[in-house]
Amino acid sequence: MADKNKIDTIERPMSPHLQVYKISFTMMMSMMHRVSGFVLYLGSFLFLAWYISIFFGQESYNFVNQLFSFSIIKFALFLFTWVFFHHLFGGIRHFIWDFGLGFDLNSVEWLARLTALFSFLSASLLWLL
Repeated sequence: MADKNKIDTIERPMSPHLQVYKISFTMMMSMMHRVSGFVLYLGSFLFLAWYISIFFGQESYNFVNQLFSFSIIKFALFLFTWVFFHHLFGGIRHFIWDFGLGFDLNSVEWLARLTALFSFLSASLLWLL
């Protein structure tokens, strides 16, 4: 029978923890893509509430529209719009990678910066219209 303590004495490399890494822009964009998917899931309930208020009549629809007119809610809706575009362009970036393109370090960095830029510009343009 094998000695159970022998397994504990074997020297194995330990996996580095997240604190070991210096967070790069591309790493931050990867984390933001995951977070944005979760935020889109949660934020969709706000739009669902708005759509449901239509079925409950004019009074409930006006109430929800009045809630959405507060500055803090408008800012949250702008952030939600930015998150939507960020996730969209991040998905396009992953789609490009699915074709095996853009894996060299310069392209990865370039695509991450374009994702950040286009998501902010798209959200801003949509809110200015």
